[in-house]
Amino acid sequence: MNVLLIGGGGREHALAWKLAQSPALGRLYCAPGNAGIADVAEPAGLDVADHAAVAAFCTDKRIGLIVVGPEAPLVAGLTDELEAAGIAVFGPSKAASALEGSKGYTKDLCAEYGIPTAAYGRFTDAASAKSYLSGQALPIVVKADGLAAGKGVVIAETRAEAEDAIEACFQGAFGDAGAEVVIEEFLTGEEASFFALVDGETALPLATAQDHKRAYDGDQGPNTGGMGAYSPAPVMTPDLCARVMDEIVLPTVKAMKARGTPFKGVLYAGLMIRDGAPKLIEYNVRFGDPEAQVLMMRLKTDLLPALLATAQGRLGGMTLAWHDDAALCVVMAAKGYPGAYEKGTEIEGLDAESGSDDAVVFHAGTARDGNRILAAGGRVLGVTARGADIAQAQARAYAAVDAIHWPGGFCRRDIGWRAVKRGT
Repeated sequence: MNVLLIGGGGREHALAWKLAQSPALGRLYCAPGNAGIADVAEPAGLDVADHAAVAAFCTDKRIGLIVVGPEAPLVAGLTDELEAAGIAVFGPSKAASALEGSKGYTKDLCAEYGIPTAAYGRFTDAASAKSYLSGQALPIVVKADGLAAGKGVVIAETRAEAEDAIEACFQGAFGDAGAEVVIEEFLTGEEASFFALVDGETALPLATAQDHKRAYDGDQGPNTGGMGAYSPAPVMTPDLCARVMDEIVLPTVKAMKARGTPFKGVLYAGLMIRDGAPKLIEYNVRFGDPEAQVLMMRLKTDLLPALLATAQGRLGGMTLAWHDDAALCVVMAAKGYPGAYEKGTEIEGLDAESGSDDAVVFHAGTARDGNRILAAGGRVLGVTARGADIAQAQARAYAAVDAIHWPGGFCRRDIGWRAVKRGT
């Protein structure tokens, strides 16, 4: 089967790396891809926003499955148009993608179906948002309702910070994403990531993961798209995983079906765990990045049949096998990220771990210039390793990091610290 993978980040490199191992795979194409993905997939040279061109490419190349990595094409309705052309797509419809595309939509769904989450209000003007704010405890979370590339969330310690965040949204700092604002209760506890494949009716849980959002060691500095991750997440005990399925994931799947917008794809629940109880922070409608890197390193089962079964509504009875080993990913980012950063700096030493089963360097924001690999984004590499436990995976990942020569980059040196402290 020929497959087209949409996207060009670290998540997509991990998916491409795993898909390329499938005996069921014919040819693997990727649009737009990156320098690392090009080693395992053929660049398609497509404008993903041109849905007709994507459909024509799929017909020409006899694509049996499209795997959509990032959220923006899903929210833009790529799945709907391709399925209308008779092409199987792994990724939800435009309507179902509202679970990520509109934070207010998800909060309302949680309220209607009794799914545990933070108390909230949603607003279309600054005056009413500020009025609601006056009666709330601090700190408080202010979110742009729509997709804002991970930059539309402010944890405000003071009322002035919260009001500034509200003003920023309504004054266009996040474009259309800030046309509506969601204000949420600030949840405390330990965050974790929970993933499930969903075919519209059946949900199949995946392995758990935990990521690090802050830019610097000790969970300091600004929030980012993710500076590292590990799997499994020790906080996610079997009992807690069962609660997440029963109280959060399955009620959401049933709700989406009842609304006439069944969800198909991977449902990513960002959770806050406190006193052994889970609450939903937010949903994403695609694999996480860098969580995908550690999940793909641990997955024993062939990925392609699982994604195809999800797209075709055939998940019932399917099981997945996972390596007992842990996996850990260290993100190497351009200096200055998540603020202004320089592009075009050269990265050397990437071949050091290329033949290792224990460590893989996934490319996120890279470009090739002849024989040189250049940084072309903020988060640039995801150095990922497996080990008997988190501590061993951590040691192997940082050994691979230290083999890379990139003066223009930086990374956190404490990825996995919670799990290592627990001794898992």
